[in-house]
Amino acid sequence: MIIIDVVAILSVKPGYESEVAQAMKACVAPTLSEPGNLAYTPFKDLDTAGKFMFIERWESREALAAHMETPHFKKMAAALENMLAAPLQVHILTPL
Repeated sequence: MIIIDVVAILSVKPGYESEVAQAMKACVAPTLSEPGNLAYTPFKDLDTAGKFMFIERWESREALAAHMETPHFKKMAAALENMLAAPLQVHILTPL
């Protein structure tokens, strides 16, 4: 089994920071109960306005792919769609 880490970076339009934070936090509890999820933490960048991130850990790419098909993830993605200033950046990582 190869554990993967994910860093998802969101650039948010000015004025939407609170709504984005709320949508991100609402996705945490159901994600933590998903099979294959080891960590799922939302962050706000203290030095860059409008920059948010998820740092995640998954047991496999398959578990991550399954996560992206869940109702709670799709609900969050739909809510964020018009609040992002740039496309979501997703980095899938594994330790060296």
